[in-house]
Amino acid sequence: MSTVDATEAVSRAAAAVQAARRHGAGVVIGAGAGMGVDSGLPDFRGPEGFWKAYPPYRHLGLSFTDLANPSWFARDAAFAWGFYGHRLNLYRQTVPHAGYALLRQLCDDVGGHAVYTSNVDGAFEKAGFAADRLVAIHGNIHRLQCTKADHGCWSADGVDVDVDPDTFRARGALPTCPTCGAVARPNILMFGDSGFVSQPTDDDEHRYQTRLDGFDAGAPHVIIECGAGTHIPSVRVMSDDLLHRFPRATLVRINVREAFADDDAVADRTIGVSLGARAALQAMSTTW
Repeated sequence: MSTVDATEAVSRAAAAVQAARRHGAGVVIGAGAGMGVDSGLPDFRGPEGFWKAYPPYRHLGLSFTDLANPSWFARDAAFAWGFYGHRLNLYRQTVPHAGYALLRQLCDDVGGHAVYTSNVDGAFEKAGFAADRLVAIHGNIHRLQCTKADHGCWSADGVDVDVDPDTFRARGALPTCPTCGAVARPNILMFGDSGFVSQPTDDDEHRYQTRLDGFDAGAPHVIIECGAGTHIPSVRVMSDDLLHRFPRATLVRINVREAFADDDAVADRTIGVSLGARAALQAMSTTW
């Protein structure tokens, strides 16, 4: 989009939010990896983006998809925890950008809200969103599970993983299961992951769906989707499904590279904003 197009899209998006507020409609927030980039998190788009954040893996020829595989915990747990321990430490230190606070303030003023994210960083909770209002469909890095059996999940609070900055391998003791003593792992859905303990996510998904069931089917709800790409389109599919479920809803798709509509049947109710999440939300918030 040109600057003029982006300005027009922001204006239309803000108008959709205004309409939702006037009619007591709800807001649904969808968020993908692009939502965290403005908080300083790495952009893993493509192998070059991933290797820029994790140089040692370039020399090993390993991509994000290669690393995000549960088999590493059985093959080389210190290697696996080097990758996930670094991410855990990074997410703990990261402060959610101003866009999160703007969304939270908006959600406090509307008829109802829900959050659906593929991110595992816990940023929405850190930004003040209630845990019972959101579902993280790929799990949460701040929650652990056993690598050997389903012994439930527990908080990663107090768990410290020392990671060598040169090799990205974990040093010293690794997190273990309090029930059986086996090596623990993050409660994150990885690629080819048959051992993911899904119960916490399933419970959140049920609460999310129950909350949507309470939305007025004929109201002009607004879906604000931030940084959700087409490579793993889970969040984008959710957004389009909501447009079919709520015939007067509008989707605001905020995405620097992929702000286009995916579903021709609802393209007329999709507003593409080709900006970063923080910039778009700040521009929209001046009039919404």
